[in-house]
Amino acid sequence: MTRLSRRQAIRTLFCASAALALNVRPRLVSAADLGDVRSDKHLLLLGDFGATGTTSKQAEVAGAMKSYLARNKVQTSGLLLLGDNFYGKVEGGVNSSRWKSGYEDMYPASSFPGPSCVVLGNHDYHDNALGDQMQLEYPRLHSQSRWTLPSKWYRRDFPEQDPLVTFLFLDSNLPTVSGLFSMKVGRLLHSLTKEEEAAQLAWLNSEFAKPRAPFTVVVGHHPLYSNGAHGDTKALIHSWGDLFQKYAVHAYVCGHDHDLQHLELEGLKTSFVISGGGGAKIRNLKGKRPAKFAKSVHGFTHLQISRERLLFRHIDPQGQQLHAFAKKLNGAVEVLS
Repeated sequence: MTRLSRRQAIRTLFCASAALALNVRPRLVSAADLGDVRSDKHLLLLGDFGATGTTSKQAEVAGAMKSYLARNKVQTSGLLLLGDNFYGKVEGGVNSSRWKSGYEDMYPASSFPGPSCVVLGNHDYHDNALGDQMQLEYPRLHSQSRWTLPSKWYRRDFPEQDPLVTFLFLDSNLPTVSGLFSMKVGRLLHSLTKEEEAAQLAWLNSEFAKPRAPFTVVVGHHPLYSNGAHGDTKALIHSWGDLFQKYAVHAYVCGHDHDLQHLELEGLKTSFVISGGGGAKIRNLKGKRPAKFAKSVHGFTHLQISRERLLFRHIDPQGQQLHAFAKKLNGAVEVLS
């Protein structure tokens, strides 16, 4: 056996340690897991960004999204915006300058081609009178905008030709979730009406009964299950949980908790993905559920889609991969990092 000198041994140990350090948080999972970046479809997900146009963390995350796509030579087919799209007052409504500074310029088509499919969050209802209607009206008055919110709940099969995923976009602001009494304002907060809640649930049942793409992903704002500051949303578990199980929903993606999470619950077919790090102040984790990943950090989520699997990656503001997992067509989950 060849003996190394002390100097050689130190040099070898240093090089090995440096190599390990460089690979602790890879930009992407290994090539074997990556698949064909060019033929796969790509979407970026983020929630709770607030569209203020002045929030440094929102700009930081948006910049990370741009550089991440450029560095990894990925072209996105669109964005999924997971609610709390506006915080605070929006003076001027649909004509406010915040639309340009906090959305159009923050996430430009040159960097993020394709539609931005939107769901509404609690702040979208509460912070402005008829704030939900403002966001519904914006794309009707600005036909060139990529802001896509045709109604409070809607379906998109993606891609349009030979779709791989059926996305069902829902409004999670049920009266028992967002329409609670506020001591601060002395009244019930604005939310879906009971009639809208019933209509959405009937629509959801009808969409599940229709033919769908190989994968089904449901998109909302509030989580069903979460280790975040808000915890579980019992009303959504009661209303939607059994349907997700019955119709084998592959993943439910949402925001609301200002962190990044991935939960798999024993006996449930659905993967629960939280991406609420788009710019608002992060909050400490509080829940005790066993989680595949949970971290109080800003960031976004990259969804890579092929015929065989959905590949989710949580990415931090430095563009580094924090966590990745694959959801396969048969429902199996493989944690990759």
